[in-house]
Parts: sequence; C-alpha cells; structure tokens
Amino acid sequence: MNDLQRFYINGEWAEPQGKQSLVVINPATEQAFATIRLGEQADVEAAVMAARSAFESYSQTSKESRIALLEKIIAGYSERIEDLAQAISSEMGAPIEFARKVQVMAGLGHIKVALSLLKKNDFAKMISTTKVIKEPIGVCALITPWNWPLNQITCKVAPALAVGCTMVLKPSEVAPLSAHIFAEILHEAGVPAGVFNLVDGDGAGVGSALSAHPQIDMVSFTGSTRAGRLVSKAAADTVKKVSLELGGKSANIILDDADFEKAVGRGVKGMMSNSGQSCNALSRMLVPESRLAEVEAIARKAVVSVIPGDPQDAKTVIGPVVSEVQWNNIQALIAAGIDEGAQLLCGGLGKPEGLETGYYVKPTIFTGVDNQMTIAKEEIFGPVLCIIPYKDEAEAIAIANDHIYGLSGSVWSSDLERARKVASRLRTGMVHINGAMVDGRAPFGGYRQSGLGREWGMHGMEEFLEVKSMFGYDAS
Repeated sequence: MNDLQRFYINGEWAEPQGKQSLVVINPATEQAFATIRLGEQADVEAAVMAARSAFESYSQTSKESRIALLEKIIAGYSERIEDLAQAISSEMGAPIEFARKVQVMAGLGHIKVALSLLKKNDFAKMISTTKVIKEPIGVCALITPWNWPLNQITCKVAPALAVGCTMVLKPSEVAPLSAHIFAEILHEAGVPAGVFNLVDGDGAGVGSALSAHPQIDMVSFTGSTRAGRLVSKAAADTVKKVSLELGGKSANIILDDADFEKAVGRGVKGMMSNSGQSCNALSRMLVPESRLAEVEAIARKAVVSVIPGDPQDAKTVIGPVVSEVQWNNIQALIAAGIDEGAQLLCGGLGKPEGLETGYYVKPTIFTGVDNQMTIAKEEIFGPVLCIIPYKDEAEAIAIANDHIYGLSGSVWSSDLERARKVASRLRTGMVHINGAMVDGRAPFGGYRQSGLGREWGMHGMEEFLEVKSMFGYDAS
C-alpha cells in the first residue's frame, strides 16, 4: 500500500490539515493500492501563500537559471520512467507498454518542448518607441485529470516554470501516485521552495477553493465540461484568467476516395486506445452511406486486435476503465444506444469473457448511428465507437459540426487538397489529415464547449504570460 498522505508545500512534504483519507483503487484488480488525504481550505491557503511568497523572487530569475532547472527536471524524469509507468498502470489501468512508451513519454516531451521554447524566446519586442514584454502571470492553480495524468500535469507545469510562474497543482484524486513521483522529481531537481506545490483533494473541496482564491491569478483546468463550468463560475468573482481543456465528441470523416482499409482500421484502433479515455478521441466515424457494409466488415476485422486484459501483460492492448463509476456510466450509454435503435456491430453490455474482476469494457462498435442519438451526443469516455453514415461530402461536414463540442477531428482522402478543404470547414480546434499524429509543438484545444485557450507549444506557454506595454521606452 502506497502511503501518499502528505502534501508538497513550500519545498517539503507537510502533514495536511484535512483529516479525511481516500483509498485509491487499482481498476484492474479492484483492490486498494494507495491512500491519500483530502485537502481542505487550510491546506489550500498554505499552498497558495507559499506560491505567492515565492513568486516575487522566482518571477525575477534569469532565463539561464530556468533553462538549467528544466534540464535537471528532464534528467530526473528520465531516471524515473519505470516508476512513473508502473504508477500510471496501477492508478488508471494503462497497459504497461502503453504507459512506458506513450503516457510517460508524452510528459517528457512537454518538458523538452518548454525548454526548447524558453531557449529561443526573449518574450519582448519593440513597436515604434514602445517596448512590449510578456511576463509571468503570477500564481497559477493547475487542476488535472486522471486519463493522461503526466501529459496533463507536464503541459501545464513545464511552461509555467519556464516563464517564471509559481503554482499549486491539484492532481486527480483518482490517479495521484504519478503526480507525487513528479513532485519528488521537481524537489530533487532543486525547484525553489514555494514555486511548485501539490495538494490532493476533490473538486468540491480543493478545486473550488483554488478557483475562487483571490491570490490565484490564473486557473488552468482539464476535465469535463460540467466541471469546467463550475471552475469558471468560481473564478468569475476575482476576474482571474481561466484556461479550460474540456470534453469532445470528435468526428473522423472518411471520404469516398480514401484508403478504407487503412482509414477504418486505424480509426477503430485509435478510438480504442487508452480504453477510449481521451478527450480528443475520434468517437464518431463518418462514412459514405453507399459503402457502409464495407466499412462494417473492416471495422469487425480491426477490432479483433484490440485485446483487453491485465495491464501488466505485454500482449494487452487496452486495460480497464479507471473506476466503477466510469464503468457504470459507459454501460448506461451502451444500453441507451441499444434502446435507441443503433445496430451493435460488436461488443456491448457487460465485461469481456474471462475478465470478471476489474472495470473492463468490451470494445464496442455501433453502426447505423444517427447524430441525434445519445451515443452520438454524449462523451462516452470508453472504448465505444459510433459509425454514422452520410450521403455526400456536404452532409458529412454538417454532421461533424452539429455538436456542442469542437475539440478535434479527422479527414481521410487520397486527394490531399480535398482533405485540406474539408479540414478547413470543420469547426474544431484540431484536425488530423490522413492519420497525421499530434504535434507537441502545436496548440492543443477546442472550440465551443470543448474549452477556452490552448495548451502545448508556444500557444500553451503564452497562456501563462501577461502582456505589458512600456511607452516611451526608446526615447529617440
């Protein structure tokens, strides 16, 4: 049992004021493997005041010193890749190879990008006789989810450290172990006391207190759209900056001239990756109505390789979903799809055969889905794909855009120019053309109820900066 019942505040592991403990469950075994303490207002106050006190000096540190600090963090992180991978596999059920090669490396990538950008930027320019500078926004509250724990922590912490901000991190109470290891890495790297602080807790107890705190200058939140609304409301009274990365129900448009074997096969496997627990998952596959039967045959063949199982088994492709609550939510949505008349191509209700222990979901594909069905409208956050037929290109674009979300999307076509034109018509923050992967140097974020602001790369770094004009800086 991992005892995580201390918070990292002002450069040391401190005894929390909050007395309530929470047991953390391994979703593959349904057994407790760690215990955390839930923070309360006094813990938030201590962490915020530590960050506020540290901001005065840390915001004035040299670029060279922050470069050296990020380099030490990268070195320390690299030494603990296996610890981090095992933590993620235990806390949210990621297959160990996926945890090592994807989950953990995504986090390392964000720190390296922040270092590269810091080296190349002075955050200042002249406009006529005015000097315009970008400087750290201040004390930041960073609230992160369980599905990509290190990815979401590092894409906030790394740019904030790089530009000179101080911060309080509230990681997900469902997946706290990797966050505690990350705090150890920062401590060993020599992050000054108070610059980085960690307080465990839930949204109601710690998240809302951070969002409303008058000494917090910015909140960067990743999670559900419902929780994002609460963060925005809590932050409104103090008019602090809020950056939100929220839900998605992204469309994967496969045009009639695409390579169907490749596009459909990769679409199925990509949707199932991470057990479907990704906000940018391409969960709506839009295909030509005239070729629906062909698509269904390819999808059936592709899903066979999506093997659920023990996260510690190297052959496992997807592990369990993160919790019993999540499993129940997914089951209810699968039932809704069946009740509303969608055709079940594979999978369905219940657990996969032989996996009665653990929160495992059958890799599930619905076909003949209408865009107004519950399974097409709700973010399922599980290994459930909806195949939606369309009559022509115009209807495909209309279906893709007919949604409250606008996080990601995809277009497949043998004609690159055609794919580009369709991509330009999608009202979404990101589009993958012909299976292109994400780029950690490019902005990540969405339109509409998928959030506000951007993460990753320079756009993500600028979220942690304020802009100042110094008029008459050049007296000549």
